[in-house]
Amino acid sequence: MTTFILGSRGSVLALIQTHFVIQQISQNNPGVSFEVRKIKTQGDVQRHRTLSRMGGKGVFVKEIQQALLAGEVQAAVHSCKDLPVECPPGLEIVAILRRDDPRDALVSRSGLDLKSLPQGALLGTGSPRRAAQIRALRPDLQIGELRGNLDTRLRKVHFGAVEAVVVAAAGLDRMGYQGRITQLLPCEACIPAVGQGALAVEIRADNDEARRLLAPLDHPPSRNAVTAERAFLEWLGGGCHSPIAALGEVQGGRLTLRGMVAASEGDRLLKDTVEGDADSPEQVGRHLAERLSEQGAAEFLEV
Repeated sequence: MTTFILGSRGSVLALIQTHFVIQQISQNNPGVSFEVRKIKTQGDVQRHRTLSRMGGKGVFVKEIQQALLAGEVQAAVHSCKDLPVECPPGLEIVAILRRDDPRDALVSRSGLDLKSLPQGALLGTGSPRRAAQIRALRPDLQIGELRGNLDTRLRKVHFGAVEAVVVAAAGLDRMGYQGRITQLLPCEACIPAVGQGALAVEIRADNDEARRLLAPLDHPPSRNAVTAERAFLEWLGGGCHSPIAALGEVQGGRLTLRGMVAASEGDRLLKDTVEGDADSPEQVGRHLAERLSEQGAAEFLEV
């Protein structure tokens, strides 16, 4: 193999993430050269439509996965939270890298934290999950639909289109924007999206050379945590557009998984936490899904 080609979305953040993966591979494979192929996804092209109207999960990865299956690229770098719970036949997630900060971050124009924002202030987010949990904490706030890349969202705050936005802390960190964070929202109050803060590398299942290069990047505790979250989402019905959140944490061979399901209007919300064996993440995810289903989560989920 003379050149190893990786597929990536063309956003600045996606390219930063892909070049980070290349850097990790290069440490043990100095003789390999790399090429990054930028691929436009449906989510990138239709920036003004809500994700739910575009079909929700997969809108940022489908075209990249098609390029993988066609052999146009040898690997793809994804944000875990963008990946549907089911891999297309013939593909596999070969590595989940050590997870970065999974929390959501508030960026406010006035430098105020969530508790201190003015009564009725406009907060922007494109995430029903974030909106539901913010409403539970501050029901007086106005929640405005907001899409676009990270720079676009931050500009909305800077120019006063919104008082504040809530975005992924990991994205701000990777872009070098840590100084813009007003508040890191505690996971107990605002549970992150499934897979948030983690990068996944996907390959064709029959590409042994790609597996040799990329498998060493896998971080087992992060993989187990994300696997539990994805299992939770799948058992609840991962294709729905209802606000669903989960965060797994591995410590001493044990896996703690907290999850949240909310009504689509965001006016009702359920949370629970379970613990289990870190080496059985699917079982832990299923257990939490069953617990929340028994509490009435099924009423919230769209068919």
